[in-house]
Amino acid sequence: MDLQWLAIAVIVVSLPGAGWDLFSTRASTHREGLQSWLQLAWLGLLVGLLGLGVMQKWFGFSEALLIATVATGAVLLAEKLFFKGDDQPLFLDSMDSSAPPPIPTLEPAWLDLGRSFFPVIFVVFFVRSFVAEPFKIPSGSMIPTLRIGDFILVNKYAYGLRLPVTNQRLIDVGLPQHGDVMVFRYPLDTSTDYIKRVVGVPGDVVNYTHKQLTINGQAVTSVPATGAALEGMAEFPNAERYLEQLGSHLHTIQVRSDQPTLFTSRVMDFPGREACQYSADGFSCTVPPGQYFMMGDNRDSSSDSRYWGFVPEKNIVGRAFVVWWNFGELSRIGGTIP
Repeated sequence: MDLQWLAIAVIVVSLPGAGWDLFSTRASTHREGLQSWLQLAWLGLLVGLLGLGVMQKWFGFSEALLIATVATGAVLLAEKLFFKGDDQPLFLDSMDSSAPPPIPTLEPAWLDLGRSFFPVIFVVFFVRSFVAEPFKIPSGSMIPTLRIGDFILVNKYAYGLRLPVTNQRLIDVGLPQHGDVMVFRYPLDTSTDYIKRVVGVPGDVVNYTHKQLTINGQAVTSVPATGAALEGMAEFPNAERYLEQLGSHLHTIQVRSDQPTLFTSRVMDFPGREACQYSADGFSCTVPPGQYFMMGDNRDSSSDSRYWGFVPEKNIVGRAFVVWWNFGELSRIGGTIP
């Protein structure tokens, strides 16, 4: 079943229970056995609505997490303002002491669910927004550094503390450096996250001709890879690997001699393209202020700044630093990202 239809089905199934809980005033003796089911209905409604919104790209996952945090926080606020204890009277009239005690009402399921989930959601939202965010590698553009199926962690404060959702930088901590592996919002669709290596910083002249990378007139050191850097080459019989020194980062790149240096037909009309010159042998670009030039380590199988342009500073998400899981290759767990 398509995930979008699954989300819609969960919403439809959850609505009656959530609505009943919202408007019912029945006594606890009539509702107590249904409490867990009503909480499940509210949870299904919340997850279904947020999941559908993310899949339809009405908002991103960060926005969805913010909505969940605000919603559960509003529940706690409502509890403080409108649900101050149970409905039992503070004093009983002595003349009515023989009267049967009133039947207590059970608090709404949405109130109990919000109270329980807010601390967890808030911690996840805070850590993901300001400390570290997990990502899964969906493509092979960063092979051999990162493989399809790698789960990585991204340092969210390496390039400054930023506001959630808007990504506005609040505090300067550092700037991207040559060779950093950086996650950013794809300039052509900011709801999509990309990961590449920083090749050019503002003011740099980046040249890539005959598969030799040059920055500001100096060729980037590149030597044939040996030993462990050649692991997995059986999957790429036509590829060659090299150790490249970019800034302080020594990493492995992969190229194919049977592929052209650049597919000129794939170059888009991106903002700032006038700062680039293209030919059948390669290209040369001057990186504008506040922009970054990104390339994949799998040089001939990467859609990057060569084709769709520069990455604005406001699109930066963070610096990738560790592989924390891979279901297919457990040996990769814990590996740092050069």
